[in-house]
Amino acid sequence: MRILVTNDDGIDSLGLHALAAAMTDFGEVTIVAPDTEYSGAGASLGTLTHGEPTATRRHLDGLESIEAWAVTGPPALCVMYAQLGTFDDRPFDLVVSGINPGQNVGWSVYHSGTLGAALTGRNRGASGVAVSLGFNGADFEGQTWPDIVAAMEWDTGAAVARAVVSGLLAAPPPRPVVLNCNAPSRPLHELAGWQEAPVGTDPPRKLVSGSLVETDDDEPETYSLKMSWGDLSDLATGTDAWLVRNNTVSISWIGDLAATDADPTHRAGVADRLDSLF
Repeated sequence: MRILVTNDDGIDSLGLHALAAAMTDFGEVTIVAPDTEYSGAGASLGTLTHGEPTATRRHLDGLESIEAWAVTGPPALCVMYAQLGTFDDRPFDLVVSGINPGQNVGWSVYHSGTLGAALTGRNRGASGVAVSLGFNGADFEGQTWPDIVAAMEWDTGAAVARAVVSGLLAAPPPRPVVLNCNAPSRPLHELAGWQEAPVGTDPPRKLVSGSLVETDDDEPETYSLKMSWGDLSDLATGTDAWLVRNNTVSISWIGDLAATDADPTHRAGVADRLDSLF
């Protein structure tokens, strides 16, 4: 079993390191991750015609047994090069992305680089698992504010990832799938459990406004684009964002194998492993 681990927060992210360490339980792990933050990159590959991406071999503290590469590009590009055999001509069996600080629920699944990496893996024949942690009481998505990131419960995200991957391997799906896993950032024993969930349509917190703010007297027609956060949204009961807000792990099957029609055998494999956590 060969597992590719990546993220959209950059190769120095603590969440990435916790995830890679957890995946060593299942096989040979290789890290190929962006050299810097690419949050919100979705499944973008970047503009390859304006300069060739570069890759740098990295040696990560505590992960000395894992081959690691930093790429000058977004996470989907990292996955594409890895699956093309750039770092090893043996194929990868699974792409695991995260652990993202900030939940990836609702409309953020369209823009998340964490999800974009998993979707890119599926497009090239490997199942993908995306793992994210919500901010306690904040309901923001995919942000990397240092003071919040420092307090993230990475062990909880790693435990959820370990359970999901174990379930997939115990009952392999007939074709590649993508699972989006979101957990509250709390110690595992404080969580209320887990549920499968549809992807919601509303963001957890409302965006109040977008505004133009003039920034340069010498260029009066040039503005900064500002965005304001509002109150918490009224979320539909049982959706992914609603579950995380209510202290529950959310598991969503993304794409052509949604929770409503996914093969029950491999769904049961994931469910059995998650049930054992709670």
